[in-house]
Amino acid sequence: MSDNKNHSNNRKKDLLSKEVEHIDITSFDARHIISSMKKMSFVSRETANAANIYNEMIKDQDCTIFLTLAGSTSAAGCMHVYRDLVKYNMVDAIIATGASIIDMDFFEALGFKHYQGSQYQDDTELRNNYIDRIYDTYIDENELQLCDKTIGEIADQLEPRAYTSREFIKEIGKYLKTNAKKRDSLIEVAYDNNVPIFCPAFTDSSAGFGLVMHQERNPKNHITIDSIREFRELTEIKIRSKGSGLFMIGGGVPKNFIQDTVICAELLGKNVDMHKYAIQITVADTRDGACSSSTLKEASSWGKVDITKEQMVFAEATSVLPLIASDAYHRGEWKNRNRKNFSKIF
Repeated sequence: MSDNKNHSNNRKKDLLSKEVEHIDITSFDARHIISSMKKMSFVSRETANAANIYNEMIKDQDCTIFLTLAGSTSAAGCMHVYRDLVKYNMVDAIIATGASIIDMDFFEALGFKHYQGSQYQDDTELRNNYIDRIYDTYIDENELQLCDKTIGEIADQLEPRAYTSREFIKEIGKYLKTNAKKRDSLIEVAYDNNVPIFCPAFTDSSAGFGLVMHQERNPKNHITIDSIREFRELTEIKIRSKGSGLFMIGGGVPKNFIQDTVICAELLGKNVDMHKYAIQITVADTRDGACSSSTLKEASSWGKVDITKEQMVFAEATSVLPLIASDAYHRGEWKNRNRKNFSKIF
């Protein structure tokens, strides 16, 4: 029996032996590549145009830049890209899936890793070794459950009441200031720079499991998540912004949540403009309505996005996002921006 256990432990170590290394946009200068892509066609030209629009957003002092995250690009090696966009003042607020923020970013802040694997691996073997797979990337399920558990323990220490996901993630940032095994996570850097993070489908992640355990332990006095109030909070940021731009990775709930702030503000009797700039990087098709409900041009019919400065980039995000982000970093327009500090308004 002991030999079988040792064999299983050794096999798990073999499968989890090659860590995903997150790309560093400051270590290479993509400006020449982006400039060259402008003279090409297909996705190259889309990418170059998106980079140009992003630099316009950064240069526009009145523009609030919203970053939306869906999908698993953080696990796949782009985690530090998002952190650096915050660190170098190229993003003012974040709307993300719970998985991007908790299962990936917070998970690594606790000292855990994502690993390179194979999409052809026998998934039964992975399950027997308690390994979860995201395409060709592996996660240790035991460590993920520790992440769930930690979320519950953070909740146990808070005053029992309704929190927006933004408020709760801010508390996680505070926790990481003294407990992080890996410094400078996206959550921690956003906390330090007053960049609010919203997760409108927060329970669809490790946060959900952790908060269920928290409520089970505290049936009478527990915290809960108020997604209605956070929609109002995000809309307040839009109302206070003279202009706004969207940098969207994937689609899903984060994409619609930020676009709907224009409609929400209008229903509250506030006069706000449509989002002036918009970029979406996606692999979703549009013919069957699967592109998270709409292309950016289609969103204009709903009164959400202005069509003068928008770009759909139909590409897998890990292949083009680092180029766009590195180009913006090295062009340096962020050095002239004033921080919006939106976390301070709540």
